[in-house]
Amino acid sequence: MENMKTSYRSHSCGGLSAKEVDAEVSLAGWVDTRRDHGGVIFIDLRDREGLTQIVFNPEFNKDAHGKADQLRREDVIQVKGTVKKRAEGMANPRLKTGEIEVFISELNIINKSETPPIEIDDKKLANEDLRLKYRYLDLRRQVMKERLIFRHKVVTAAREYFNSQNFIEMETPLMVKSTPEGARDYVVPSRVNPGKFYALPQSPQLYKQILMIAGFDRYYQVAKCLRDEDLRQDRQPEHTQFDFEMSFVSADDIRAFVEGLMKHIFKTTLEADLEKFPILTYKESMGKYGTDKPDIRFKLELCDVTDIVVKSDFGVFKDVKNNGGIIKCINPEKDLGRKEIDGYISFCQDCGAKGMAWMRVGENGLESNIAKYFPEDIQKELIGKVGAKPGSILMFIADKEKKCNDVLSRLRVKLGEDLGLINKDEFKFLWVYDFPLFAFNEEVNRWEPEHHMFSMPKQEFIETFDKDPKPVIGDLWDLVLNGTEMGSGSIRISNPEIQERIMKLIGMSKEEANEKFGFLLEAYKYGGPVHGGMGLGVDRIVAMMKGITDIREVITFPKNKNAQCPMDDCPSDLTKEQLKELSIKTDIPK
Repeated sequence: MENMKTSYRSHSCGGLSAKEVDAEVSLAGWVDTRRDHGGVIFIDLRDREGLTQIVFNPEFNKDAHGKADQLRREDVIQVKGTVKKRAEGMANPRLKTGEIEVFISELNIINKSETPPIEIDDKKLANEDLRLKYRYLDLRRQVMKERLIFRHKVVTAAREYFNSQNFIEMETPLMVKSTPEGARDYVVPSRVNPGKFYALPQSPQLYKQILMIAGFDRYYQVAKCLRDEDLRQDRQPEHTQFDFEMSFVSADDIRAFVEGLMKHIFKTTLEADLEKFPILTYKESMGKYGTDKPDIRFKLELCDVTDIVVKSDFGVFKDVKNNGGIIKCINPEKDLGRKEIDGYISFCQDCGAKGMAWMRVGENGLESNIAKYFPEDIQKELIGKVGAKPGSILMFIADKEKKCNDVLSRLRVKLGEDLGLINKDEFKFLWVYDFPLFAFNEEVNRWEPEHHMFSMPKQEFIETFDKDPKPVIGDLWDLVLNGTEMGSGSIRISNPEIQERIMKLIGMSKEEANEKFGFLLEAYKYGGPVHGGMGLGVDRIVAMMKGITDIREVITFPKNKNAQCPMDDCPSDLTKEQLKELSIKTDIPK
């Protein structure tokens, strides 16, 4: 690339083509592979942009050839030479530079490399701990370069769109007051204020609301968020999000903006055109898919058949209904063998179900060992409700509503994968909105926010939400892509009196509210606009766009499953002197 030119190189290792034949060039990079063919040494030289084959031929330059004999994998070199077209039949169509090679007249060995402990090869993947310990070598692999360069393009496209919509990129602090936001805080001791601690932000939530009170109208940030929680494939101690807030907007305004943002990102980076995002209420999503983050790349919807099947003589279904449960079924519209059905029964049991009932739809009604409990009229009603055709299977889960939905939502995804119903190349966004504002925590016997305590109740619940929390719907929503949550948003509470009522409802005293959130409540006394916003997970978005489930594959220096970095060995011990300076004593159980 022209703008890669420096004192050490005229071109990148991915920038040469037949147009440069006979040109004198200089290149710099790492020795990727070395081949000695009858005294002529061929080396693939690698940098960020790709590979160029360089040739050390004693007939072209004896001195350079003599020095090249000592070159090994991962040595760092600079070379000068002449671009030549490859011999007939020797072009490599898999390389951008595959039509040419460079005959070397001058070799400068910048640094020698020891034998690498892992292969710098996309075909020979080292285990996770080794990859993270030698991350600087792992990142030399072409696939890792491509993923992180793609991430850069996604972030660049997002910034372009935010800027085009009159947003201002602003920074919020990384050392903040510890406030409850759903996960444990990472804390930082203060040396100059002994015994006191900063927290690392779980999100910029309170500060972006204050920026709206300050009148900045439209804020965004590519923000680091830090949460001390158990890890999994799509969770890290520190993650990045597109964080934004908007003033004088409704939920529809925010969702329309995000839809435009996503369409711009996908078009710019993948040349993909997204369809309009469907919108489902939380109730509709749970009813049809058993989850609030459904994969809508395939149909296979759930059907609540409680009212029909309890009219049968099947006692199991009657007992579940009498104990407050529900019965739902799924119809994969495909005949399955008994061995396959038994496999799905085991799968449901592994997901926490007591079992899975099933019936096959035959030409003359339902068939299975429980069909005898279903009179003909009940069978017809059931088949009609589900819309089942002969030759398909009805699968039933009967349990408490939460468990029933959870098991069937997982079974739905497994069936989608097993039956080839999912187009892996498709991107299907949707909105899920009208979530319950509160959830009851039976362990501590109190109401808690479903998302967070700064979300506004829908207008019709403002007067009564603290008297009867169960039916209250919040003005909040999630963005879902292919069955994975990409981010959450809401219209915020901008009235301090409503905010204090929410805090009281979830068990926070006035004193505690002032201690933890007094600065926000105080700010609202001086006039705050109606506002709302979202946080969108950058790591998840990039991973999904690249067809990856593990977000560590798109993070430069991630932590392992124990929240450790094997490369720099953090977290690490502090010296006695450091602990003394911070007024800290450790008491670690053996």
